[in-house]
Amino acid sequence: MNRKKSIETIKSYDGYWDILVIGGGATGLGCALDAASRGYQTLLVEQHDFAKGTSSRSTKLVHGGVRYLQQGNISLVLEALHERGLLMQNAPHLVQNQAFIVPNYEWWDGPFYGVGLKVYDLLAGRLGLGPSRWLSKAETRQRIPTLEPDQLRGGVIYHDGQFDDARLAVNLAQSIEDAGGVAVNYMQVTDLTYSGKMIDGVKLKDTIDGGEREVHARVVINATGIFTDDIRRMDQPTATPIVTHSQGVHLVMDKRFLKGNTAIMVPQTEDGRVLFAVPWHDRVLVGTTDTPVDRATLEPRPLAEEIAFILKHAAQYMVEDPTREDILCVFAGLRPLVGEGEGKKTAAISRDHHLAVSQSGLVSITGGKWTTYRKMAEDTVSQAALIAGLPESECRTRKLRVHGWLKNINPEEPLCAYGSDAVFIRRIIETDPGMGKKLHDRLPYVKAEVIWAVRNEMAMTLEDVLARRTRSLILDAAASMDIAESSAGLMANELGFGMEWQLQQVFDYKRIASGYLPD
Repeated sequence: MNRKKSIETIKSYDGYWDILVIGGGATGLGCALDAASRGYQTLLVEQHDFAKGTSSRSTKLVHGGVRYLQQGNISLVLEALHERGLLMQNAPHLVQNQAFIVPNYEWWDGPFYGVGLKVYDLLAGRLGLGPSRWLSKAETRQRIPTLEPDQLRGGVIYHDGQFDDARLAVNLAQSIEDAGGVAVNYMQVTDLTYSGKMIDGVKLKDTIDGGEREVHARVVINATGIFTDDIRRMDQPTATPIVTHSQGVHLVMDKRFLKGNTAIMVPQTEDGRVLFAVPWHDRVLVGTTDTPVDRATLEPRPLAEEIAFILKHAAQYMVEDPTREDILCVFAGLRPLVGEGEGKKTAAISRDHHLAVSQSGLVSITGGKWTTYRKMAEDTVSQAALIAGLPESECRTRKLRVHGWLKNINPEEPLCAYGSDAVFIRRIIETDPGMGKKLHDRLPYVKAEVIWAVRNEMAMTLEDVLARRTRSLILDAAASMDIAESSAGLMANELGFGMEWQLQQVFDYKRIASGYLPD
């Protein structure tokens, strides 16, 4: 996946694209892959980097949603559990079975959650990941030795999926190219173009070199997540907003706070949200919050009270009470919720997706979550193809293997997240053994991964490499800042840039990364 090559393809393309997708997050990437795999000429443009926003800031779970079951949203749970099963089949190198325990501290917790999770198993059907069951206090402590033992009665164990969100986004972008489509980052939509009263394309600005151009398409899909209403207002300046923003914050800490391989799930906190403590990349990820936010931004910042809220609740379930000094990274993401829940807390607003078509033919898709991205895309592309008058073509993504597909991987093995691409990174190391050296003692990544990201994953900035191609920023923000200079040097050598570019990249990255530290 090479950006320069993609730009040349866009420049040389003569005529109308069948489908143009705005937005390079989970939904946009899913739409473009669905369209390209159906045989439609497809272009995706993203204003920043793939999964820069919400799609790289999730709880890293592919799940049906126990809370949605509690809310009575059976249809969403059914759909999500089905999609979880498909995703585990289509991207086994990135999606794994994760065991969770709901700890029981009251006598009624076991029967109450035990019955609920049996319903969860039943809804999953043949795509289930393992049966739920009640555990004694001894079994619960054996699985999670660092769980608070005081008044613990036992627990209920169940299974869901876990994944690396940003890595899946990169693989989806590669899959679009594999299917004959084009996906390009750092390409901002500045306006829409029209033929009569109908949208027939967009005006683009390349934020890397400043170049501007128009491209035309038979239909335009607005899959911009938290920025959905911005694009809708380009089309209709008086359009009523349909998106409500909710901020979710996560803390990343050392694995000593959650020994073992089993996650903790607390069904209900004070604000009605589920609290997770999940082992991820040899760390523990704890979250989340649900804070209403008025304005969409690419770099949301956690509030002090959100951090305090998570620490307080984590301390209730962990032997060692975590403090701000134990936080390796704190990150915030904005959820694009369909704003039909006026007067409700954002935790109670539906995670269902919402598909709308304007009078001029703009197709807007929003809401949903990572787990259901594929089904959202299927629904959206079917609608878009109808509007564009494209030849009917069946969805092919139900059994489409995502780029990097590789079964029976060892999650503990270095480079496992690359799936079938890992062999090519190993070849870089074989050619130059120095490329096998770790970037930092506290991080699992090696120099060759920086080279691979630049050559094959459209990494254009230092942030792309340290935040999303590797997960250095999320795993240890301070350590990622330590390797900024050396990583920028590797990139500059590969891209042919000089010291001025390196210094600017390091400055820009450290400014962003400093916001992921708790103080």
